[in-house]
Amino acid sequence: MKKLIPFVAAIALSACTVHRQANVTDVDSTSGIVRLTYGQAMLQNATTDNYVASGSATKQCQQMGYATAVAYGQPVTTCTVTSGSLCMNESVTVQYQCRGIAVTPAPVGNYW
Repeated sequence: MKKLIPFVAAIALSACTVHRQANVTDVDSTSGIVRLTYGQAMLQNATTDNYVASGSATKQCQQMGYATAVAYGQPVTTCTVTSGSLCMNESVTVQYQCRGIAVTPAPVGNYW
């Protein structure tokens, strides 16, 4: 029984992984940067699905006239809620750079 206590304590104190959906928070059409953000609480290891995040960024890029989005730089973590010197909640921002020119198909029909 005494050997089980440290094992249970280690599991209880370890950070749990939580899946978060990254949402578009900032768009800069001039430089072609799309920022997606998700939240992370204290003692959590939040992750996001890179495939879904890339799809959201690509969709936003295509609305601005670009062809696709490519992950750009490292995730930026910012503390959003503090209690004393502890960070209680963090905001993680992932950046994507829009690339290429979207080619729109010509409308079908007679013009004469």
